[in-house]
Amino acid sequence: MILSRLNQTRSYFTSMIIKPVQCLKDNYSYILLDQTSKQAAFVDPVEPQKVLKALEDYPDYKLSMILTTHHHWDHAGGNLKLLNQFPITCYGGSDKVEGVGHILKDNDTVQLGDLTIKALSTTGHTMDHICYYIEHGQDRAVFTGDCLFSSGCGRFFEGTPVDMWKALSKLLSLPDDTKVYFGHEYTVSNLKFAQHVEKDNQDIEKKLEWANQVGCTTPSTVANEKLTNPFMRVNLPAVSRLIITDASNASVTDVLGKLRKMKDSF
Repeated sequence: MILSRLNQTRSYFTSMIIKPVQCLKDNYSYILLDQTSKQAAFVDPVEPQKVLKALEDYPDYKLSMILTTHHHWDHAGGNLKLLNQFPITCYGGSDKVEGVGHILKDNDTVQLGDLTIKALSTTGHTMDHICYYIEHGQDRAVFTGDCLFSSGCGRFFEGTPVDMWKALSKLLSLPDDTKVYFGHEYTVSNLKFAQHVEKDNQDIEKKLEWANQVGCTTPSTVANEKLTNPFMRVNLPAVSRLIITDASNASVTDVLGKLRKMKDSF
């Protein structure tokens, strides 16, 4: 159920390497590397010098692009500094994204060497939020920014529960073994809330014990989120009735909205 400790620092795939870089107080930026072309992409590089320093571990690789999940400063705030240093393109979901050179729509693709990166429009946290999904052979990964966290999800700053459920449903439909690279290290606090909602969920209890031990919990997996993330479980009657009084007459988005309000005041 729980991912190995190896995945907490870097994850190796057949043709790609993904390296988390901890930034600010609790943010994650990521370096995505295509081993065939020796090209690199930065995902949400809010502290450029820190991410560039991490890239020095891979001296054969050349920075080729920036992938931005949404326009908030703690994700897009480093883009211009990198664009002033490198002749690269910044991708994002709207012109609100600092330095954006190419706006992506749902299911648009970007090529990084042999890796095809698919943009998934995942509105809710912001209306320009993009998750980036990569499938190469049997290996799958998704960068979820502030849409999906480990055992949690982002606040609905610009969207509605309907928007967020549409976004989460896209992520739920991904293969179970897809590794989930999220934007913030909120896992322990998210799991404490998940325990508050589902007191008898043993998967949540085990994951919380693990998260307290390892500190850095990225990546998760879609399979694990289905077990431990209350926001990905609101469609289950056994969970929805823990959240809303008359769950049988409530929609999934009603339950999701109530759950988010519970989390906001937890």
